Amino acid sequence: MTKKKPPVDAPAGPFNPALAALRDRLPAGYTPPAPSPAAAASSSPAPEKAPARAVVRMERKGRGGKEATVVEKLELAPKALAGWADALKRALGCGGGVEGDAIVVQGDQRDRVARWLEERGVRKVTIG
Repeated sequence: MTKKKPPVDAPAGPFNPALAALRDRLPAGYTPPAPSPAAAASSSPAPEKAPARAVVRMERKGRGGKEATVVEKLELAPKALAGWADALKRALGCGGGVEGDAIVVQGDQRDRVARWLEERGVRKVTIG
């Protein structure tokens, strides 16, 4: 049996009172400076050109009966393909990875994957 901890009273102000004191010393109307264009350009990668087509299909064979959505025919470099796979997994909130020249996502996600690819700029998405 576990003991319940008494509720902790949260302070009414900011988490760190020392930082609040520093903030109060700032001049009135202060706004932080905008990042320089060079810093902004280096933090975000250059937008890559979207492939012209993709084929999205669902398969079970060879996966122990589990469903998986496979995205094929994306003409991307292996490094770019891995980046697209990571972004797709984050957008859908599911697992997956890259197998050969295809992106594999867990579950039957065909419609969601097709919408995501169209948002990324793929012109022709075939659902199989």
